[in-house]
Amino acid sequence: MTDILPDQAESNFIARLQSGDERAAKELVGANAGWMLSVARRYLVDNALAEDCVQDAFMNAFQNIESFEGRSKIKSWLHRILVNAALTKIRKNRRHDERPIDYLLPKFDEFECRIEASWPDIPTPAEILENTQIRNLVADNIHQLPQNYRIVLLLRDIEEMSTAEVSKLLEVTEGTVKIRLHRARAALKNSLSRFSGAESNDEMHHKAPASCSERHGDTSLSVHKNLPGI
Repeated sequence: MTDILPDQAESNFIARLQSGDERAAKELVGANAGWMLSVARRYLVDNALAEDCVQDAFMNAFQNIESFEGRSKIKSWLHRILVNAALTKIRKNRRHDERPIDYLLPKFDEFECRIEASWPDIPTPAEILENTQIRNLVADNIHQLPQNYRIVLLLRDIEEMSTAEVSKLLEVTEGTVKIRLHRARAALKNSLSRFSGAESNDEMHHKAPASCSERHGDTSLSVHKNLPGI
């Protein structure tokens, strides 16, 4: 008998789902509920809302499974449905986190030099992936970002959407997307720089102006798409 390839197996599985196979439906939920809940928590933070979001996503998936043509992996399809469900949940609740992000951003002295540790001291993406403590720190600090900034960071750096796509999805201008992404990355980078154990604030504050190399430097920090736990 010819071995069934993974793609063939998925095609057969999709066919079972489309035929209303209850066992296939349970298998779909069992295989995907865990990672879907983790993704939902990225956007909603609140566990109860995240669980509701996952339920909504599965309901949407089952209602539309007949129209699924298999042009992408079913996991990718579920992921898109889930992100849309999370954004819909955010819009419906309208409990926007309007906290300012300024308190999370780096501080500058009278010479416009950074007071905190130097950004080159932050962990590299490879170090983040290898270090569970740093990985958890990144996840925790993303969750601490005000909602408007966290959502843009997730859509751009985790989902890898374009600025235009995020602008359309969130119904804001592309300029607003760029500003929020810039500030969210800067806040996250600043949090990681504090973790790095570099020079203390007092030491940095008393440095001569000539020693500052980050007056208006690049504040970007792209979060690794496959970073576990985020």
